[in-house]
Amino acid sequence: MMPILYSYRRCPYAMRARMALHYAGIVVEHREISLREKPQSMLKVSPKGTVPVLCLHDRIIDQSIDIIHWALQQNDPYDWMQADPMFARGWMEKNDGPFKKILDQYKYPNRFPELDQREVLHQARVVMLDPLEAVLQNHSYIMGSKTTWVDIAIFPFIRQFSMVNIEQFSALPLPATQAWLTEQLESKLFQAVMVKYPTWTDSIK
Repeated sequence: MMPILYSYRRCPYAMRARMALHYAGIVVEHREISLREKPQSMLKVSPKGTVPVLCLHDRIIDQSIDIIHWALQQNDPYDWMQADPMFARGWMEKNDGPFKKILDQYKYPNRFPELDQREVLHQARVVMLDPLEAVLQNHSYIMGSKTTWVDIAIFPFIRQFSMVNIEQFSALPLPATQAWLTEQLESKLFQAVMVKYPTWTDSIK
């Protein structure tokens, strides 16, 4: 049975899962969902209703980091898993925790009218962007001299942040981060997983 992946093209969580699966050479049945009309088949196997959801013959994996790790356990040709677990955990807690909250505040200012957007940008720099820049000033990638799963897991969120206000992001003193982001954006891997699929519905056979 071919694995089924419920995904949404622009979702950063789904994006990083797709990148890991493609890198590992795992072929899936891609089901592109509509966020407004989520298919019942997805909600049945994962009631939380968020993507990505990977359906295997023996289990359901509905957390993107778990999908990444599962994919790399199947095949990891360039040793993406060779990342210090303690440092990797620290970056993921920072990215998926406080930075994701700040990203939402930055991307959807109308939802947070009480917040000063200059302060939101400042917090983004303090929490994530400046620490990332400091690391990338000394190394080509987050964990050192080579790409690891941590780069792939964080990249979609930095991409999303940069796209909120491209001119503002480009003007920030983050040359190493911007170069790292550009490399990821121009990679064959990223281009491969951003192919557009028609919306899948349960009526499709």
